[in-house]
Amino acid sequence: MLSEKFISSVNGPHLTSNSAIAKDVGIYAHTISPTYSVNATYKKSSTPVNSLAVNDTHIFAAQHEKAYVHVYSRLKGNQEAFVAFPERIRCLTLAGDVLVCGTAEGRLMLWEIYTGRLISTPPRHVQAVTCVVATPHHIISGSDDSDVHVWSITQLLDLDASDEHEPERSLPNHRAGITSLAASQDSNPDTSICVSASKDKSCIIWNYRSGDVLRSLLFPTFPLCVTLDPSSRALFSACEDGSLYLVEFFAEKPLLGPSAEDPSTVVQVSSPFGVMPTDAGPASCIAVSYDGTQLLTGHPKGQILKWDVADNKTPVELQNLNTAVTNLIFLSPVSGKRLTTAATVIKPSQGLSNYTLTLQFDTELRPDSRFNSLLNTTGFSSEVLHSAIAALQQPAAETDKEQELAQQNEELWAIINEQRALQKETVENLCRD
Repeated sequence: MLSEKFISSVNGPHLTSNSAIAKDVGIYAHTISPTYSVNATYKKSSTPVNSLAVNDTHIFAAQHEKAYVHVYSRLKGNQEAFVAFPERIRCLTLAGDVLVCGTAEGRLMLWEIYTGRLISTPPRHVQAVTCVVATPHHIISGSDDSDVHVWSITQLLDLDASDEHEPERSLPNHRAGITSLAASQDSNPDTSICVSASKDKSCIIWNYRSGDVLRSLLFPTFPLCVTLDPSSRALFSACEDGSLYLVEFFAEKPLLGPSAEDPSTVVQVSSPFGVMPTDAGPASCIAVSYDGTQLLTGHPKGQILKWDVADNKTPVELQNLNTAVTNLIFLSPVSGKRLTTAATVIKPSQGLSNYTLTLQFDTELRPDSRFNSLLNTTGFSSEVLHSAIAALQQPAAETDKEQELAQQNEELWAIINEQRALQKETVENLCRD
């Protein structure tokens, strides 16, 4: 049975003198199923909202109102590095092996964590970058200046780039600061959607590849955090008044797609999916499980609540961390296939021109044997299925007895042909005489 795990971070002083919660712990690793437990803790971190990123080997946490990022090794369970940046970091995310940081000066800084290369963009946002998300080919940044910029990862990481980095396009429809972003991981241009939440009490659904507004949603109060379900068919939004909303894109009256009404029509969202308990307050962060059945919310008073999406029952309190919960990130239950692993990160430097990449192989370099391939395949492999289909399409093989009779028949015909040739030669000789 696969276990579901998530990472949480906190920020600020402890609210009560609860001795059961360690005061110097800033990041927690949890298991939510089959039974809830806290697996690991990481110390000396104070991480604001939208400032936590996790991969298979490391945890990256920006520090509140500082130009520092703490790097923790998940393999060793301790802090591996203390990384200083030229500007204060307001938010961050991972785009593959690149850590993308949004700064208080309106820039993006991209750090290749396994080479140390650091790329910095001009301050295209006129105020601080408040949130940033990554898709397979793009980075999307939101700011207090109410703008959303879409950047090409390929252009930002181009080694031969000589011009200043510019966003691929800007999405400027909001009238107040951006509080949260969520994006699908689909690389198809027609289904590449992102959702931006703003203090103007709206969420806008975009096709970020084309820049088109697909739908505008208006809430009673401004949304603090948003996330998409795993198939990008619904939006979860937690608002300032403590309400939790579920907006389905393809319900009986669809919001997206060819059968939806005019995209310029604003949709008023007024019926909440749930309401936060009064002792918890509005959610500051939100995360949905990989099967889309469970939703987690983190709260300024320390609670982590679990919501059942299908049954819509009263939420269950998983844990009270006794300080503001700022980030929640679900870990994938199935690890991706990687041929290499980097045991340590390389601190960023803008002065280097040559970079060294140090990795260790996680797999054999020689080709896998047929036996191991079949042993490690779930069910029947494609090779076995193709061989079986090819055998069925061929004529049935002859039995041993049929092969023996065929061989005897060929020998008899050879004798007969030899006798015919001898008879013909004898007749020709008699005719000449």
